[in-house]
Amino acid sequence: TRMLFDNLEKQGVEIYYNHTVKDVKRTNDGRWEVKVQADGKLAYHAADFTFLGAGGGSLHLLQKTGIPESKHIGGFPVSGLFLVCNNQEVVEKHHAKVYGKAAVGAPPMSVPHLDTRYIDGKKSLLFGPFAGFSPKFLKTGSNMDLISSVKPNNVFTMLAAGAKEMSLTKYLIQQLMLSKDQRIEELRDFIPTAKAEDWDVVVAGQRVQVIKDTEKGGKGTLQFGTEVVTSQDGSVAALLGASPGASTAVKVMLDIVETCFPTQYEAWQPKIKEMVPSYGQKLMDNRELFKEIHASTAKSLGLEN
Repeated sequence: TRMLFDNLEKQGVEIYYNHTVKDVKRTNDGRWEVKVQADGKLAYHAADFTFLGAGGGSLHLLQKTGIPESKHIGGFPVSGLFLVCNNQEVVEKHHAKVYGKAAVGAPPMSVPHLDTRYIDGKKSLLFGPFAGFSPKFLKTGSNMDLISSVKPNNVFTMLAAGAKEMSLTKYLIQQLMLSKDQRIEELRDFIPTAKAEDWDVVVAGQRVQVIKDTEKGGKGTLQFGTEVVTSQDGSVAALLGASPGASTAVKVMLDIVETCFPTQYEAWQPKIKEMVPSYGQKLMDNRELFKEIHASTAKSLGLEN
């Protein structure tokens, strides 16, 4: 993230830290006015296009826009808990990401995995995820986040989801009741010799599962992936749901560019293809391009072919 932001700043993009967006509303001339608070002062910024990429905070901001596409959409917060190893000797014995299989009836995001991570330059070992609950939409959010997100236009959507997803509700309750020792028992499927004293339970983050009305699923359908909502005129877009990783982030943004900038999109094609050589190509039909991209990626990441 720091590298990406540093690169943007080098290209002249202005980035403001420790600023809180309080409101987003359309002005009389059709632009978007963003109300921002920093150091106890309010500032207003106007833009022709606004992208809402605030993680769990995106739903509230989307609702503030008042666009029709923001109606009948709700969110339910789920905490992600992990066991983190505090014994460096154990950490040094593992150098991989190892996935298991989700339990029967468990949601897709619950696939257990043992993961080597570098946090602030220090090698760490994590196991999870386990589900937790907090009414906050962000780790640093408010306990009123969930309640304040319920509006007249989405209350029945939320209630319908609760009625339809009883198995998921049961799973969440079971997860909330797990003790540390029970979580360690699950870890022992991966590390049979794991000791409880070597591991701590930490809240890694919050995710807001999107609930919306769909033609296929009906009222109150739970969405497990990333959800992009755009206004009909393409002047505002919001990213909701699961935080996109490297495997989906680029596609999500290219889809937004295509949807929100249709007149400029064709002229931007050469630059996009320069940045993403595989764009518009089916790698399964182009063996040479696949090999070329694989080699280039491996070189950039310092991996051996």
